[in-house]
Parts: sequence; C-alpha cells; structure tokens
Amino acid sequence: MALHAEKSLGEYIMRTCHTPGEFRQVVALQKEVWGFEDIELLPVRLFIVGEKIGGHVLCAYDGSTLVGFLFGLPGIRDGHAYIHSHMLGVKEAYRDKGIGRELKLFQRELCIGQGFDLIEWTFDPLEIKNAFFNMERLGAVARRYLVNHYGILSSTLQGGLPSDRLVAEWWLRSPRVEETLKHGKRPETAVIEKVEIPGEVYEWKGQESMRARAAEVQTRTRNLLQKFLAEGLTIIGYEREANGDGRFLLGQWNEASW
Repeated sequence: MALHAEKSLGEYIMRTCHTPGEFRQVVALQKEVWGFEDIELLPVRLFIVGEKIGGHVLCAYDGSTLVGFLFGLPGIRDGHAYIHSHMLGVKEAYRDKGIGRELKLFQRELCIGQGFDLIEWTFDPLEIKNAFFNMERLGAVARRYLVNHYGILSSTLQGGLPSDRLVAEWWLRSPRVEETLKHGKRPETAVIEKVEIPGEVYEWKGQESMRARAAEVQTRTRNLLQKFLAEGLTIIGYEREANGDGRFLLGQWNEASW
C-alpha cells in the first residue's frame, strides 16, 4: 500500500508523491540535476510501480515548484529486507539549505514505520561533499566497493570515468546513527587507515585535458579502498579540509553498534 505523509521544512513542504503528473516533474528534475541522456532517465512508470510496492517517492516543494526528490525501492539480500535509496537530487539554486538531509530523515521515519532497519544507497567515492554528508552527518558506514557499477554514464558529473560506487549502509536505529543525528557528529572510532581525495578532482573530471589525472585518482582510490575493505576494515568516517580536499577514515566496526 502506498504511504501518504507530509512534513514542513521551514518555508518548504516535503511529502510523498503518487500521481503521474508529479512523477513527470521528478523526471524533469532528474535530467536537470544529472544531465542524463533521455535513455538513462528513470521513467514515470518506474516511479508509479516503486511507490506501490513499498518504496518512496519523496518530494520537496517551494510553493508549487519541485526543488528536490528522493526515490527508494524495497530490496532483499541474504534474507534481510531493506530499502535501496536509489536517487536523491536537489535543484541547484536550493542546495546547501538542508533539503537533502531532511529528505533522508523523512525517509528514515517512513522506513522505521514500515519495519525496516536498513537503508542503503550508492555514491561516487570521488564526490567529497557526498561522502562527508553520508558518513559524518548521517552516520552511515561503507563496506562494499562496486567497480563501474552502472557502466559509463552520460551524466556530466561522471566526467566520462567508470561509475565506481561505494555502498552506504544506514542502520536506522543503531547507536551510531542515533548519536550522529542527536549530536550532529558521529561517535569517535579509532582510525586505522586513511585514503586521500584531492579537491581538484572535480575540476579534473570536468575538463577533457585533465581527465587522465582524475582517472589516476580514481584508480588509486579504488585499489586502496578495495584492499582495506578486503582486510575487514569499514569506512567509518570522512574528513574534509577547508581547501576542498577530503579523506576516507577506515577502522574496525563492532557489529554490536549497528
């Protein structure tokens, strides 16, 4: 059964969406945010099916203008049901206003009400702001690295590089997540390894003449993270410098803290 819910976010309204007209707005915002070719856009029919099978299409509005959305689908792995949060996008003029975070928290409330204890999503290891947000603001962890997960994408954000992704695990009622959301920072955990990401990688991905440097950063990041994750470490945090550089923090993660 489709969920119906609504929340205020200051001057904005967040609510579940259900109609083809609303989903057409979501498709248009998808294209605006990622710059996908039409063949790579998620279609209206998928949103219709998704929200009818227990997933979510959550929308943030400024008046009648759609300014952000989040799309999640139910999944199962190793007998454990969870929500795969496939897309979160915010209109450029509305970024850095907390809309993305509030959409995630809205989704968390809905998932807990449905009986889920885990939300997962993929993210690009080279996207420093996203990595920081996932680990430090939400309390997610990552233990899986997927090489060229979606193939080569048309999105300008990918810069023609392989679509490598980390899988964020957000254990919704874990002490780690509860503490992160309550205090605004994740619990302290001993750091064993670090993997550096230069802030210039954004510029390098965006310029054809510099993409070889971006590819070198991606390959180095892939090799190090795969090595450390294979050794049983978990990505438990992320540091971000004022100059734009970032680094993954890896350590041992006690399953009791889930």
